Amino acid sequence: MAATYRDAGVDLDIYAESMGRLPALMHRTFSPRVIRGDGGFAGLFSLDFDGKLFARNYRQPVLVSGTDGVGTKLKIAQATGRHDSVGIDLVAMCVNDLLCTGAEPLFFLDYVAMGKDDPDRLERIVRGISDGCIDADCSLLGGETAIMPDMYGADDYDLAGFAVGVVERNKLIDGKAITVGDKVIGLASSGIHSNGFSLVRKVLRDAGLDFDSEVAELGGPLLDHLLTPTMIYAEAVRMIQSRYRVKQIIHGIAHITGGGIAENLDRILPPGCDAAIDASAWPTPEIFSWLQRIGGVETGEMRRVFNMGIGMTFVVSAYYAPSVLSQLHDKGIACYEIGEIIAGSGKVKLSP
Repeated sequence: MAATYRDAGVDLDIYAESMGRLPALMHRTFSPRVIRGDGGFAGLFSLDFDGKLFARNYRQPVLVSGTDGVGTKLKIAQATGRHDSVGIDLVAMCVNDLLCTGAEPLFFLDYVAMGKDDPDRLERIVRGISDGCIDADCSLLGGETAIMPDMYGADDYDLAGFAVGVVERNKLIDGKAITVGDKVIGLASSGIHSNGFSLVRKVLRDAGLDFDSEVAELGGPLLDHLLTPTMIYAEAVRMIQSRYRVKQIIHGIAHITGGGIAENLDRILPPGCDAAIDASAWPTPEIFSWLQRIGGVETGEMRRVFNMGIGMTFVVSAYYAPSVLSQLHDKGIACYEIGEIIAGSGKVKLSP
């Protein structure tokens, strides 16, 4: 009997069904700058609008790109069958990095690798990616789905994403404008986001807890806290940037991921400047306190692994800090003044 691709674990008819579900999830994210070409080998995106009303009229546009994944948070989604939000995490991890340059996210591409094709599961994953792109105000321009039964188990999959944005050269935010006296504003995270899940899973495993355990201290199912999607900060950055079109009042932006505030904020500090951060200036989400308590994790380790409630930081001119805080609060974006820039050697000093 002749060997077939189906015998090897890849059913092209099911794959075709999966692919047929995805265009609608892409189209809902399209902006007028997307050049439609369904079925082509690559996505097309116009850097500027044709119409005068929305034309950007770039002078020195700089393209900004970034790529990332979701990490072992996927193990929890796979174990519990909840695949709806990890696509948002994927977009957030890429787009939030772009935002640190002041860039406007333009488009996103995804890569989904699966051990076995499952149209329903793939649709739920990509719907999450589509939702994330809408939150980020960027277009899901295309992607790739790979079925690799010899690389992954039947219920396993992995996600990777790639985002592209644009910023005018004279509006590029790189931290070089940070100066002594600037204030550090912390934007609240939605929870754990997408870093530290290897430690999370170890803590739960050692405590004999399942992902879907009911935890009274957390007010319900643990799973709801574990799979809360990563916050996307596109609206916050766009709002402040559009309010101050002439002055560059944001001197630096840091996405707080693995390494915590100390190892991410210091990436944008210029020589001669330290960031003095008051860790009591914002409320720590209960999920972190609970994980630390049941896992016996030291405070220093918690701060190095997790965001501890701050997902992004703005370093802003002291004069404009109250206005920035007020505007963010008015939009319902939880934020706090968490520190200031002092003379130093490019380090973050976190206390108490």
